[in-house]
Amino acid sequence: MPIFKPFRGIRPHSDILDIFPTRSINNFTEEELVKKAVKDSYVKMIKPFILSKSQNLTRNYRTIRNNFEEALNNHKLVQDEYCYYLYQQTTPDNVTYRGFLGLACIDEYNNGKIKRHEATIKEKKEKLTKYLEKVNFQAEPVLLTYRTSPKLELIMNQEINNVPVIKFVEDNGFQHKVWRIDNRLKMQQIKEALEQVDTFYIADGHHRIGSVAPNAEKIAEKNKKTSIGNDPHNFVYSYIVSKESIRINDYNRLVKHINNLSTEEFLKRLEKNFTIHEKGDVPYFPSQKFHMSIYIDGKFYSLHVKHDLRKQHLENDLDHFFVEKYIFNDILGIELESTSDMIDYLKGTSDIEGILNLKEKVDSGEYKLAIAVHPITFNDLVKISENEIKMPPKCTLIEPKLMTALIMYDMK
Repeated sequence: MPIFKPFRGIRPHSDILDIFPTRSINNFTEEELVKKAVKDSYVKMIKPFILSKSQNLTRNYRTIRNNFEEALNNHKLVQDEYCYYLYQQTTPDNVTYRGFLGLACIDEYNNGKIKRHEATIKEKKEKLTKYLEKVNFQAEPVLLTYRTSPKLELIMNQEINNVPVIKFVEDNGFQHKVWRIDNRLKMQQIKEALEQVDTFYIADGHHRIGSVAPNAEKIAEKNKKTSIGNDPHNFVYSYIVSKESIRINDYNRLVKHINNLSTEEFLKRLEKNFTIHEKGDVPYFPSQKFHMSIYIDGKFYSLHVKHDLRKQHLENDLDHFFVEKYIFNDILGIELESTSDMIDYLKGTSDIEGILNLKEKVDSGEYKLAIAVHPITFNDLVKISENEIKMPPKCTLIEPKLMTALIMYDMK
């Protein structure tokens, strides 16, 4: 079984609960972050990282750590004793996600017990690593998933009858509840139930867990050890949910130009590996695996991967692989998607709305081409993780999207 430990979580005092937590800072523009950086907010705490014009990163990071410790000392933040947390999120349309907050072990990420499926962007990971080295706390959990565990479901069903330590509703209608599980018997029951779980799969947070790992490696090298064992830096703050408690949406591509090809030449070259059907101005959402949607010059087209090509790639038969190899590499001359400045990404909605969002971007003139794929399945995620196949960045948009700084992990 993978290691999943209780920890001494740090959470906002009830007086600032409606101010302190935030959605991921990546969701906001700089102007929006400025407005959110109010007194006693998490955004205000990390302002030197996200809004400072100073180039002295070490000083900026030190300021953030000082802000964190000051909030603890002034009891704006509360630290619990060792426990697990049950966290439940309910969307405005009454979809409920739930799972446990705790600590996963970086050693198991390094040795493959925690399985990854997506490549990371080097610059982003390095930036996060430097940040963690100095601030020494984690505020946004990595989302890990596992195959169904009836025992863990039973424990959650029983726990939600108790009074949560955190309960609040965002302005957008999302409801959040957190139960603290510090009873020794209950924690032992969680541990025993986890013994039946053989693997965790990273659903969301490849860059976050990928930034914790180098930090742990540096400390191990400094101490002349192969692992730092139970050192707090050797663990990553995680939210574990069963496959029934995630939703996988599409993540789509926008391309700035098509390698000096005309639209006719581009479509002609696609015909080698794809069956193409023109849809005109009718938006097309890919209805199943091996089906894709493109939008170029005011027209939609459906692309179906040809059967002979599918048979050549039985081990890696994901739509994103076919897009990368047979469109980006072979036609557009993009060797590595993760480092290309020709490609941007747009979150999908698993329906026609996401396709219309792509159309709007292309029609603005900023992009020449949009490519949409059908969302991958949980079984595909497991398959590529087990086979150690790395997908390009931004292939999955997985819900739930967690609050930042609702619960935090101090690595000191």
